[in-house]
Amino acid sequence: MEANDFDLMSTVESGGCSAKLPAGVLKELLAGIPQVKSDNLLIGNDTSDDALVYRLNDTTALIQTTDFFPPLCSDPYTFGFIAAANALSDIFAMGGRAVTALNIVMFPTTQMPVTVLKSILEGGADAAAEAGAVLAGGHTIDGPVPVYGLSVTGTVHPDKIISNHGARPGDILLLTKGVGTGALTAALRVNELKSSEYDDALYSMKQLNMKGADIMQQFPVHAATDITGFSLAGHALEMAVASGVHLKLYSEEIPLLDNAYRVTEAGCIPCASFRNLQYVESSVNFSDKIDYNRKMLAVDAQTSGGLLISVAADSARKLHEALMAAGYGYTSIIGEVFPRDANDSFIEVV
Repeated sequence: MEANDFDLMSTVESGGCSAKLPAGVLKELLAGIPQVKSDNLLIGNDTSDDALVYRLNDTTALIQTTDFFPPLCSDPYTFGFIAAANALSDIFAMGGRAVTALNIVMFPTTQMPVTVLKSILEGGADAAAEAGAVLAGGHTIDGPVPVYGLSVTGTVHPDKIISNHGARPGDILLLTKGVGTGALTAALRVNELKSSEYDDALYSMKQLNMKGADIMQQFPVHAATDITGFSLAGHALEMAVASGVHLKLYSEEIPLLDNAYRVTEAGCIPCASFRNLQYVESSVNFSDKIDYNRKMLAVDAQTSGGLLISVAADSARKLHEALMAAGYGYTSIIGEVFPRDANDSFIEVV
């Protein structure tokens, strides 16, 4: 059997970042684990940021991250490329450049041909090469379903780190990709979406956030994060809590991928969306006037999603134009940053 003849979607019930542990469960688990202290550890896990940042010297800091998940599309090569792009994204969200990467693999060698794994690895290698990273080796284990991702090391100047905890009142919020990959993947899996109708989502997930990282460094960007499994609302909440601010998101301005609204309206809402909603509902105020489908897309688990960027208001329009010119065609201004009073919610979605 050739690799292209095997449908990876037949092996899983939830794929991509929808397979992540619920954010609330993860938060409880980490609460009891002591955190390592070091003067050179510039960013750890206390702010739920995208990656670890460790200072080597006055001009160089390491960014370290890892990400992996089960398939979210039928084609092995495309799955490998998207999984690698998703892992690399954490480096770019912090304004860094990717340097090295290692494969992380679980594969059922008795259930499918190893040519499938070869195609997955080829996809990951091509994504790493596009990012300018050296991919050399990794680790593989046998298991019940295919799982693939990368461990990635990047670099950034210590003075140019873009974290998720620097958003300032008066900033404007931009999002660089449309949302809806979770709903679209669920619809594809239950045959509520044609393969051709999934192409927009695949293109979006394969698009690296590398150019976005370079562009952010040219503007007064105060905070950023990439949108993945905890959804737009979930990752925006992490930014708001870490920054001590109040975010206002305009639901009608949040860009949606082709067919995302339609499949959500048809009921293709994955379980991860409800888990994300449960996680954010005590800290996010959803206006009663919001369309239900748009509300659920705001908590839709994204895979290889866009960058949520908090930038000085007087630079927002030029940043928007630069991102659009670089190929991020869904880039939209979706909200604003305000001071937060003790009685305010962290996020208001109107």
